[in-house]
Amino acid sequence: MTAFVDDPAEVTPAWLTEVLRAGGADVEVARLRFEPIGTGQTGASYRFHLDVRPERGGADARVPRTVVLKMAAGPEKVRKRLAPGYRSEVGFYRTFASSAAIRVPRCWSAEMSPDARSFTLVLEDAHPALPGRQTEGCTLAQATAAVRNLAGLHASFWNDERLDHGSSWLRSLDASGMAIMAKMLAKATAAFVDRYRAELSPEDVDTLHRTAGAVADWGRHTFTRRTLIHGDYRLDNLMFGPEDDVLAVDWQTLEAGFPARDLAYFLSTALPPEIRRPHEEVLVGAYHERLVHHGVADYPAELCFDDYRRGMLQGPLITVIGCISASGPRTADSDRMFLSMAAHTCAAIRELGTLDLLSA
Repeated sequence: MTAFVDDPAEVTPAWLTEVLRAGGADVEVARLRFEPIGTGQTGASYRFHLDVRPERGGADARVPRTVVLKMAAGPEKVRKRLAPGYRSEVGFYRTFASSAAIRVPRCWSAEMSPDARSFTLVLEDAHPALPGRQTEGCTLAQATAAVRNLAGLHASFWNDERLDHGSSWLRSLDASGMAIMAKMLAKATAAFVDRYRAELSPEDVDTLHRTAGAVADWGRHTFTRRTLIHGDYRLDNLMFGPEDDVLAVDWQTLEAGFPARDLAYFLSTALPPEIRRPHEEVLVGAYHERLVHHGVADYPAELCFDDYRRGMLQGPLITVIGCISASGPRTADSDRMFLSMAAHTCAAIRELGTLDLLSA
């Protein structure tokens, strides 16, 4: 049987039985049905409900009764552009997930076509956990859980040589890569400002343009500490369960990079300035405490907070490029999301003196 599928209708009980057995489940799927879930811009996800035969796993609570299948979607032109992201997500589950002290869904199977334009992930269903909503923000308890979870990822690969060997698909920007990224951001910023000029404040327009100008030299401040970073660690990519338990999903922006980029991006987009401002020292402290718990040494709390300030360029970088390059249709909800993210990250950059810190 092919290890990946492009259409949920191609998934048969025999196919899913084989996949789950290969992943360690003693199960025989007799019947199944599926429904679409999520609103992914770079793929499609479906929840499969499984009827299993009683003689094979019928009474075993470890055997899944539902799983989530994530697969490629869209025309060939779009898939070709998204192929590096597909490689990253499949590569994360194959290579790094089992070693990462971050909560992620169990992966039963991660397969991909040779050209990376088709892939299939068979994942644990996180239900009844619900995804965060970027336009609604989150509670302080959820933010605390999220930064602690993030610290587990970063600590697991802190300045780790594994990031340099055996993962040719893993993104890692050097100085020339940063220069290219800066040109992309400058072009995207011009388009973003043109699209939303009526809604953006003059201060935010200025901050966006100044941020685009600072990215080329960003590596000078961020190449000293390196780990595996999610790259798009925000509320829409987190699943919150009871007692604010959190799982991270959507690993298509995976990168070997500066850890505080994830931290700064999350806190500056998840919390409006009036909530972030009085609580960010405590939240960054919770992240740092968890790093130390997981074994990161010689990294003082003061340096961690300065790194948080340095990482703030991640907000406009991902927001602006993500907005302009989005393959999905533009909607009123997406406009509100991108505008709130831009306004919140620009405010954080100004309040924390990030551009002055990076110019020193």
